[in-house]
Amino acid sequence: MAKKKTTIADIAKTLGVSKTTVSLVLNGKARQTQLSKEMEKRVHDYIREIGYVPNQYAQGLRSGKTRTIGMLVEDISDSFFSAIARQIEERAYQMGYKIVYSSTENETRKAKELLEVYKNNKLDGYIIAPPAGIEDEVKELMAEGYPVVFFDRTLPGIHTDSVMVDNYNSAYEAMKHLINSGYKHIAFMTLSSDQVQMLERERGYLQAISENNAAYIIKRVKYHDDKSHAIGEIEEFIASHAYIDAIFFATNYIAENGLEAIGNLGLQIPNDMGVVVFDDNNMFRLFTPSITAIAQPISEIAEHVINLMLERLTTVAVHEVVDFQTVVLKSNLQIRKSSIKSES
Repeated sequence: MAKKKTTIADIAKTLGVSKTTVSLVLNGKARQTQLSKEMEKRVHDYIREIGYVPNQYAQGLRSGKTRTIGMLVEDISDSFFSAIARQIEERAYQMGYKIVYSSTENETRKAKELLEVYKNNKLDGYIIAPPAGIEDEVKELMAEGYPVVFFDRTLPGIHTDSVMVDNYNSAYEAMKHLINSGYKHIAFMTLSSDQVQMLERERGYLQAISENNAAYIIKRVKYHDDKSHAIGEIEEFIASHAYIDAIFFATNYIAENGLEAIGNLGLQIPNDMGVVVFDDNNMFRLFTPSITAIAQPISEIAEHVINLMLERLTTVAVHEVVDFQTVVLKSNLQIRKSSIKSES
């Protein structure tokens, strides 16, 4: 005999509360109806304990909400985005929401298609690390009352909640560290991209270079280029600029190819080539020699993003919001062996 499915009535009976109370909590209306935080937590704790999964489709028909949030990131396999997505997912689940996420690969067309899929499935809100070119789609979502939270980067002309790190000062401080460590000919290796965060990192590099009266050396590479081709292109760049004594990599995935290229050329880090990377991960800590990197505050980013989203989902319609929040967080430069020359 099939096991009887738990109902809202069963939950209410066990907890000694009304079916309405359980329903309000499941539909995210506890705060609006002035249910206590203790009662809301009690219901959530119990449904997690018994593994209760509400019928999202039926809930959506009744409330117009699916309690599902869509998340678009650049690449979910990247350590930065996967760590943030995981923490957002955990926090959302605690509050009765599910997260569905996809990778845009920085492709405008793919991002537009994914947004259309999300919209057709009537998701409640959107957390996006936006590629360029989706401004119209985002404006349409917001005009229809859907909350949108940007993170990692923003889009010009779009006013919505956003969470970013201070890319300019992070890059500037990393450059000053390299300069103070005795490096004189520092190259900046970045994406061929007009994304806001990449431009801010470049601006920090250029400011430090200009203050030191040095010449700027910038190499732009394609996003997710074929690995062997990317490594070969970096090798060629370094070989043709033999005077370079340090490289500041604007992203961790560019750095992965760059470190292989440096090794292939037989150059020794840090004496032949100093290295700093924007966006730390475990690989850089464990690399020999260990790699100096800018660590972004993953937990803080995730916390601010999901809190902003949950706040919008439980308050007024998005088109009525005039106090969008822009959160700018500090990063932390993890100084390791790759940026400090060994004494002869």
